[in-house]
Amino acid sequence: MSAQAVWLNGRMVEPEGPHLRADDHGVIVGDGVFETLLVVRRDQGVEAFAVRRHLERLRRSARVLRFECPYRDDELRAAIARCLDAAPSAGIVRITATSGGGPLGSGRSGAQGSAIVIAGNRPPDYPPGTAVATVPFSRNERGAMAGVKTTSYAENVLALDMARERGASEAIFADTRGRVSEGTGSNIFWSDGERLHTSPLDTGCLAGVTRALLLERLDIAETHLAVEDLPGVPEAFLASSTRIVQSIARIDGTELPVVDGSLTANAARMLTELIAADIDP
Repeated sequence: MSAQAVWLNGRMVEPEGPHLRADDHGVIVGDGVFETLLVVRRDQGVEAFAVRRHLERLRRSARVLRFECPYRDDELRAAIARCLDAAPSAGIVRITATSGGGPLGSGRSGAQGSAIVIAGNRPPDYPPGTAVATVPFSRNERGAMAGVKTTSYAENVLALDMARERGASEAIFADTRGRVSEGTGSNIFWSDGERLHTSPLDTGCLAGVTRALLLERLDIAETHLAVEDLPGVPEAFLASSTRIVQSIARIDGTELPVVDGSLTANAARMLTELIAADIDP
């Protein structure tokens, strides 16, 4: 199974057992937020990468949904460490916070929230030169959930399923104005032949942790791009916490002229070196 070690509301539990309330709003209506962290193998053992940034975003997302994660950062860090001690072969850590038990509808009960930490999955494998496909529905940049990493992920699941039917490994959303926004679990970067670009946050894309690390350290412009122009870019890649940098070879059936070019390689090298040098930048 994908979950190898599970911490739930202050205690380690058996991954196979039922533990979360059946009426938890994270399950009933997707009233929750989450973060996915890469597990890094180091001389001193295994650790999750960029925990501070992920916990900050978890709390920002929860505040947008108007609830609070019931555990402090130090408690969640300890939970991550306990899960990785129990599952040292895990490839990712997932942290989920929900608003807790509630009625079988949209209203909340005011119950205590829940927090779950899971260590599991094998180390991620994102081969270079992947294909992506745009999908026919949009990311609503003016919606209440714009930029929030919510557990209401059905739209992403549907988009990814559609992309895979077309031989792609990731789906790309446009916003309601037809501008490139993001993937289902990644930010997208492209080149104009000289410089890297990525979508601004006003397209409704997630403020990705890896996106931020790239923007802070490389010359990257936040630029609006019409989605119909995306297949015409010379070079592009996806970035996320688990894939780091994954080059793109094909967009909607159009082969890109440059795959794993110098801009992609430089971004990948910078992140690889950063991960090795600083586990919590």
